[in-house]
Amino acid sequence: MRIDETDQRIVALLIEDARSSYAEIGAAVSLSAPAGRRRVDRLRAAGVIRGYTAIVDPAAVGWSTEAFVELFCVGRTSPSRIGQAAARHPEVVAAYTVSGEADALVHLRAADIGHLEQALERLRAEPFVSSTRSTIVLSRLAEVEGTVSRLSPSKLT
Repeated sequence: MRIDETDQRIVALLIEDARSSYAEIGAAVSLSAPAGRRRVDRLRAAGVIRGYTAIVDPAAVGWSTEAFVELFCVGRTSPSRIGQAAARHPEVVAAYTVSGEADALVHLRAADIGHLEQALERLRAEPFVSSTRSTIVLSRLAEVEGTVSRLSPSKLT
């Protein structure tokens, strides 16, 4: 699918506020509400927009402790196996394959240090994990919200 400037602006608007109405989207990109909806539907059908989500403050729900954990795996553990295992742990926010010494990097969130320790122990118990190295987050300095990019409508006009 070819994405034109109007599609890019629509994506940027939805990143900024996924609850925007079709009328608001259309007005922002000089289209009618039905034309804006058709564009959004086309972007969803093509997989450009994969869904909508609420961004929840982890501290507000009691999960204010977080860490990044490097996983070192035995043999040639596939990325899909690591991803499937990571998805089984509710404390896992994200998991990535990485370059360097580690095989993967896992972002964890937990209620407190005790909960984090339990999550780490369960992660370490995965049969392919030979060792881990953890870094606990002390404070967040910056966080970029949005799915794939930092597009903003003002940057595209």
